[in-house]
This record gives sequence, structure tokens and C-alpha cells, in this order.
Amino acid sequence: MPEMMDPSGRDWPHDPDGEKGSEGGRKYGMAVLSKMTEEGEDYPLDLDAFVEEYGEWPVRINYKKVVSVADIFDHVEEDEVETKVEFHKAVGRAMRRGDLWDYHPQGKSAEQRA
Repeated sequence: MPEMMDPSGRDWPHDPDGEKGSEGGRKYGMAVLSKMTEEGEDYPLDLDAFVEEYGEWPVRINYKKVVSVADIFDHVEEDEVETKVEFHKAVGRAMRRGDLWDYHPQGKSAEQRA
């Protein structure tokens, strides 16, 4: 399988914008991660096992930044999640904690949504 190198010099196991990384279109962050699991089949989900399987895969954060699944999960505090909704919440908190998102909602209501 050919490797893809981003402008930072990092080699990826596949093109983050290609069929395997983004289903042929440009998907970002949570949309890329979400397609890696199925609600009825993969949950509860052991997050260490998830990172073991997908850790080196690229995730496009924005139009110019790509990080690995492992880079995102360095900031996840949970060991396991019961549902896909919990997965999304844990990853969202991690991406904010790791300052991986450009947009950060402010105020108490933003914290309650996390």
C-alpha cells in the first residue's frame, strides 16, 4: 500500500482525503473517526484496542492539518465507552483538551454539551 506524506513530513498509511481516509471526499475530525465504528457491533468499545487498530490512521482536522488517531486519543481520558454518543463526547472533549479544533465555544453551556 503506498504511503502518503503530508507537508509536515509525516508518512501516512493512506491518503487522508482518499477513499480509505475520507470516502473519496474531504471529511474532517469526528466524521472520519465516527465511520470507524458501528453502533450495534463495536460497543461497548475498548479505546485502547481502538487505538491499537487505528492509531496510525490519519484524521484531517482542517484544510491544512492532519493528525493521527493516536494523537487525538492521547487526550482521551476514558478507557471504554458504552455507546457511539459516548464515543463522540469523549473524542470531542479530547480534541478540545488537545487544542486540535480551531473553534472553541465559550461559556458554561459549551461545557455542558461536551
